[in-house]
Amino acid sequence: MIYRLKYFLACCFAIIFTGVTAQTSQILYYMNLPQNHLMNPALRPSNSVYVGLPAISGIFVGLNNNFINYSDVFHKGTKSDSVYTFLESEAATNDFLDKLNKKNSLSPQITLPLLGIGFSTKNGLYFFFDINDRIEGNFVLPGDLIELALKGNGGFVGDEIDLSSLRMDVKYYREYGFTVSKEITNKLRIGIRPKLFTGVFSNRFENRTLGISVNDDFSHTINADFTANFSGPFNAYTDKAGNLDSLIFDEDYFTSFNSFASFENRGLGIDLGATYKLLNDKVMVSASLTDLGYIKWRRNVTNLTTKGQFVFNGLDMTNVVGGEEDFADLGDELLDSLKNTFKLTQTYDPYKTWLSPGLTLGGSYNLNKNVSFGVLSYSRFIGKQVREALTLSANLNLSNALSFSLGYTMQNHRADNLGAGLAFRAGIFQFYFISDRIPVSWNRIKLDGSSSVVVPANWNTINLRLGMNLSFGNKVSKKNDKPLIRNEQTF
Repeated sequence: MIYRLKYFLACCFAIIFTGVTAQTSQILYYMNLPQNHLMNPALRPSNSVYVGLPAISGIFVGLNNNFINYSDVFHKGTKSDSVYTFLESEAATNDFLDKLNKKNSLSPQITLPLLGIGFSTKNGLYFFFDINDRIEGNFVLPGDLIELALKGNGGFVGDEIDLSSLRMDVKYYREYGFTVSKEITNKLRIGIRPKLFTGVFSNRFENRTLGISVNDDFSHTINADFTANFSGPFNAYTDKAGNLDSLIFDEDYFTSFNSFASFENRGLGIDLGATYKLLNDKVMVSASLTDLGYIKWRRNVTNLTTKGQFVFNGLDMTNVVGGEEDFADLGDELLDSLKNTFKLTQTYDPYKTWLSPGLTLGGSYNLNKNVSFGVLSYSRFIGKQVREALTLSANLNLSNALSFSLGYTMQNHRADNLGAGLAFRAGIFQFYFISDRIPVSWNRIKLDGSSSVVVPANWNTINLRLGMNLSFGNKVSKKNDKPLIRNEQTF
């Protein structure tokens, strides 16, 4: 029983510490696919008409964090099939905690396409209209908070833990984008993508001040000044004293048509991009700025604000890790303690959330009409944090019949992120699969008896996109028998 509990907690850490990355794949950028206009609205595919169907045209899932790998959660034992977790011993737990940063960030993100249409005109214009459902999250966990939970109060008695960096921002919204790109000259192409957003739900934690002092009796004195904002399927109830009585989740919210069709939670955004060709079209440089925008939340809004000093029974998981207490019982105790700790002021004021802008800078060299080599820098600005990734790629584009890209990405404090993308056309159907992070080594975890599970040995990023497009026509430009040009690069 204790082993299963430790394994369960380790799996929770492994899943939680694999949070979602950028809006789309680095590998995608230099492939002959309509989806790359989401990274730079100046890019366009070689086909003259594109249709994307709901979900089928490409679900995107990205999972990453900036501080830990699966190999830090699951350690390989002395036997070939033995693996132990970081909760198995004090030494393993200390080794796990040593790898934490002062600020440990997670930024999950999922994109589900509902509709995509693209087509070209004779005067060099290309139009896209997209509807996407997007789920994004931004979490920052102070390292001391994780250590306090796993090792208990002993090491913090008399100290004050600064949790002012604790952040949580989750939102689910629908995006309507209309892209226009045009060749200004035979060298320069620009694109613009204005966007309208309708919010489905949101939870934003505004942390102005938060600190915990561990007292001699292991209770916690909390100095707090924060607001928790909710919009969506959440109903908060407080008692007469201002304590949180309950937070109820409305299970019927996502079956209601108004939850998705309402324009009460609305926002605006824009993407900008450009490409420029140099050296007889052998070199293409590009730049884009995406996800400039915001959403104003007005529907089903609740604000819970607290300010002052409170005494809290404490956060300690050591009894659960040791198997002396059930995890569910600890959760109930923690919720009851929190409910009786904070004096809350409940209001219903609209609030605003901002998107996380992305800056993309790229360059590619066309070796011949089919092969190119690219370099791509992507920076995403999440609040005060900047997440960066640099990708080197080799790309093969045979008209729009076959597109293949092999990339090497440096991100999340690692330089071993090997990725690949493949797209091919069968009639009007264009199939593709892209992954920025392919695990190259695996560990087998033995559970009990003959059962086991295989997990990546070194993996802190998952970035997958796969789907099918309907593709019609093929734009081919010829001039004095020069190589074919697509997306301002040779293929």
